[in-house]
Amino acid sequence: MHSENKDLCTQTDAVNSDVSNPNSDSRTSFYQDSPDYRPLIKSSSLHKIKQDKNYSKVLVSYTGGTIGMIRSKDGVYAPVPNLMEKKIKLYPQLHDPIAAEEYNKCYPDENVLILPDVGETSRVVYVIEEYNPLLDSSNMTMDDWIRIAMNIKKSYEAYNGFIVLHGTDTMAYTASALSFMLENLGKTVVITGSQIPLYEARSDGRDNFMNSLIIAGNYCIPEVTVLFNNKLFRGNRTSKISTSSLDAFGSPNLAPLVKMGIGIHVEWRNVYRPTSIEKFNVHCVLNHNVGLLRLFPSITVEVVRAFLSPPIEGVVLQTYGAGNGPSQRKDLFDELKRANRRGVIIVNCTQCSLGQVETSYETGSALIEAGVVPGSDMTPEAALTKLSYVLSKTEWSIQTKRTMMKTNLRGELTVHKEMKVEDLDVFTSIIQSLRLSTSEEIDALQDALSPTILCSIVSEGNLEKLEIMRQFGVYLSACDYDYRTPLHIACANGNLQIVEYLLKHGASVHMRDRDHRTPLMNAVENDHHGVIELVIKAGAYLNLPPLIIGEMLCSAAKQNNLRRLESLLLARADPNEVDSTKRSALHYAVEINSKDIVTFLLNHGANVSAQDIYGHTPCDIANILKRSDLLELLQSPLSPE
Repeated sequence: MHSENKDLCTQTDAVNSDVSNPNSDSRTSFYQDSPDYRPLIKSSSLHKIKQDKNYSKVLVSYTGGTIGMIRSKDGVYAPVPNLMEKKIKLYPQLHDPIAAEEYNKCYPDENVLILPDVGETSRVVYVIEEYNPLLDSSNMTMDDWIRIAMNIKKSYEAYNGFIVLHGTDTMAYTASALSFMLENLGKTVVITGSQIPLYEARSDGRDNFMNSLIIAGNYCIPEVTVLFNNKLFRGNRTSKISTSSLDAFGSPNLAPLVKMGIGIHVEWRNVYRPTSIEKFNVHCVLNHNVGLLRLFPSITVEVVRAFLSPPIEGVVLQTYGAGNGPSQRKDLFDELKRANRRGVIIVNCTQCSLGQVETSYETGSALIEAGVVPGSDMTPEAALTKLSYVLSKTEWSIQTKRTMMKTNLRGELTVHKEMKVEDLDVFTSIIQSLRLSTSEEIDALQDALSPTILCSIVSEGNLEKLEIMRQFGVYLSACDYDYRTPLHIACANGNLQIVEYLLKHGASVHMRDRDHRTPLMNAVENDHHGVIELVIKAGAYLNLPPLIIGEMLCSAAKQNNLRRLESLLLARADPNEVDSTKRSALHYAVEINSKDIVTFLLNHGANVSAQDIYGHTPCDIANILKRSDLLELLQSPLSPE
């Protein structure tokens, strides 16, 4: 199977070779027996790029902010439209013109920028979409969050990762909102900006942008994140902590997901893992009737009453210390109780940067008795945007909404649970034999051994051992030396039970191995139909150029391989994709005289009018080769046009 995988990567070169040699044994052509036969012209395919080069496409949404501003004559920074892309081409650390020229020879219709080779698996190809008008983040609204989310949805399958260039002032709000709106996210979304414009001689913008491209193009971290000053944070855990430092953002209650130094260290165990088998979706409605109310000594009841009055539906109440309020102020607590009875959801968040809301104090438990929902260690930005998201869910009851505010939806709050540690003899014996003592050494050992052990367990199909590894805190999408994850192996083996288990515990369907294959491709190559249906349900898709899909369909038809065609169509391949000669699978099915495959393709929407490079349709081929039974089938009124 490994050789088959390798052939798939280089099949374009083989196709071009066959096309230039009409007598090649690897391709039989009805034209050779036809009076209309003439040698085929070598294909001018757009996919001539050597397949040993992996390219990863990233969409950059430039919404505005300091990163793209220019200093005016008055010394004031202001955005300038249609300048970003032109300027970036002047910076060799952000754009490689030689690589771009090579790429554009094969993809002349794509206007792209290419990041220089930074030693990662894939070269990052990126496109910049500039918003009009460009916005200072202080002017951002919920409608702008929706616009950004919908833009990601529109381009979701065309790109491997996404970057949003954004002003810093409200970046934490945007990151938090998007984390909830982008449901079942399976790809990396990085939000970044700068304290100094990218075009200045001394700027943090260039490093922030370059690092964001590296992460979005090469690391499958399926979260909305914020990248600043060589650190990648979970977006809904961030707050802006400085107006003047280049270290402008902090994540007080969660360590960075990635630290970028001489090397790039990803803390995979902290990466959030969705647990539902659903496709990516954007929730594009938000409730505007939410607000932040910060307690202060001697706050008046009139202020609280006015704030909690209609149309308000949700409030983040910023309290003292570990979530405490003035419990002796009966007038205030009466207002909170009345608002709660009207259906207003009030969430208790601490005014402190570090720590979380506790109920161990009498002043904190009094708020719970008044119906206030404890907000754990959510930031005010996360709590507010989560309220807006939860309140907009019309399918949820008010009680469900209250429950959801306490539930960890996107890694925005900490849930303390006891970790079961059992049957760890392998790790324990290795730790003892190597005389490891520090937690850092043990963590490094676990990171090194886990991928190999996981892949071995999945290959055996041992669900019990896999559960033990999960309880031990092992990251279930850890890659082996070939960048294959346990999900790749389970899909290749067709173990439906293991695949379902991995998906329910956060395994990503978008991870790519060294040859850029996804788990879906492994399932297709091995014709595991149940697995294909399951990973498609989880949001997988064929991340391949149309020509490659066309070659796969045509190859299956030419080999009379009905099961492979079924696999490809289950994976949502278009049966009308063509190979480099513009022939479809239906052309080849007629040529080899396979009634079963012709019938199958017709039942799945194959186009009987499709013409190859000589203008021949499948009906023409049936005529030339005197396939009268197939011609009748093709001309049947039941056949799709």
